[in-house]
Amino acid sequence: MKIHDKCLPCVINQVIKVANMTGVYKKEELLKEVFVYLSKMDFESTTPEIIGQVFNMIKKHTNNPDPYKETRNYYNTLFLKLLPEFEMRIEQFENPFQLAVRYAIVGNIIDFNPIHNTLLEDVFDYFERMEQLELAIDDSAALKQDILSAKELLYLGDNCGEICMDKILLKRIKELNPEVKILFGVRGKPVVNDSIAEDAYYVGIDEYAEVIDNGDDSLGTVLNRTSSEFKEIYTNADVVIAKGQANYECLSEENKNIYFLLMTKCDVIANDIGVAENKMICMKNNAE
Repeated sequence: MKIHDKCLPCVINQVIKVANMTGVYKKEELLKEVFVYLSKMDFESTTPEIIGQVFNMIKKHTNNPDPYKETRNYYNTLFLKLLPEFEMRIEQFENPFQLAVRYAIVGNIIDFNPIHNTLLEDVFDYFERMEQLELAIDDSAALKQDILSAKELLYLGDNCGEICMDKILLKRIKELNPEVKILFGVRGKPVVNDSIAEDAYYVGIDEYAEVIDNGDDSLGTVLNRTSSEFKEIYTNADVVIAKGQANYECLSEENKNIYFLLMTKCDVIANDIGVAENKMICMKNNAE
């Protein structure tokens, strides 16, 4: 899914907000560099790739290779403490796997980058109403069947905090099919508040999956920029679970057995999928 013109103001807004948050000394120089880059960019590129390139400029101007490190640590710790309560609710639910899918999707609203800037009270409100929430697109039954027959599954993570709810779903996947090999993909380098390997190990993803970074510093999974090792894993996977809007933007046109789990947080993605904003989606890839 190539970049939409509506995404350009969001990119600029993110640069300004992150520059303010991280204390860029000469903000005008950063903005000039960003505008020069945008004036020459390929409009066939995806928004996640563009944001990855821009975030590298921010890291250079702040002289900080990981501006969101404290943010990621805080929200990973916060939501990790809530997992026992969430897992107890799932155990008591009539369809534990489907509720685990919902938790993983609702986790996608835990997005504290400057664009979405979700309030904590909104996140907790979703969790309080979890059993009543409905999926606008629900291919979870098909996902369950594919998991039962899969030999290798690639799970593409998204944001900090959210990764804790991914752990809940990974546990259910292993219970469904103890023999399936699960690989959990993270970004190769810090980019905004996306999860990297240290986040995955911190919350215990390695209890259920092998953690692998994709070798790239874009948002989402820009396949042509990932490492050869990651490409091989992606190719060999029987099932891919892709979390979040950035992964949808990168992979929605792939001819692959992918299930997209996300909240539609902007009208560009919502319109492309064909639903309203702020809807929960568990969708099998239509391009397959």
